[in-house]
Amino acid sequence: MSGEDEQQEQTIAEDLVVTKYKMGGDIANRVLRSLVEASCSGVSVLSLCEKGDAMIMEETGKIFKKEKEMKKGIAFPTSISVNNCVCHFSPLKSDQDYILKEGDLVKIDLGVHVDGFIANVAHTFVVGVAQGTQVTGRKADVIKAAHLCAEAALRLVKPGNQNTQVTEAWNKVAHPSPPTQPLPTRTSSN
Repeated sequence: MSGEDEQQEQTIAEDLVVTKYKMGGDIANRVLRSLVEASCSGVSVLSLCEKGDAMIMEETGKIFKKEKEMKKGIAFPTSISVNNCVCHFSPLKSDQDYILKEGDLVKIDLGVHVDGFIANVAHTFVVGVAQGTQVTGRKADVIKAAHLCAEAALRLVKPGNQNTQVTEAWNKVAHPSPPTQPLPTRTSSN
């Protein structure tokens, strides 16, 4: 292969690459915010997924208009997973839809790309719980466990470590060790 045939890899050392990431991230965050606000009791998951994808296409269509060959749009389809559906639920029109209810645990995930540079965002919340209000019970436990697992992964995914270390950490979060047995006590009576 001649030097002319090889393409130079683009990196974040280039201002234009950083700009593309930032623009994608800004769009992804705006779409996510809009979907969280629209996610209330009585709303269809399918309609929210369609809204998210349409917004991504609309917003990416507004940038780099002069660059006709540049590809941009959906990097990861809008997915809205509810309760025990862990992730990546993006129903087709032919699939059975789900209507959100008060108290549903909702996970929204979506991705935007600008010229192949991807910005992926996600958010978890409970339908009908006002921002700043504490979630309690099993839903709070699930949210906390997911947060702790993400923190463990951020610390453990690095050169030299094995992916099994992440899995082991996640298992410790999901299945904490049983409480230690109380020490035997003695009572004395006078």
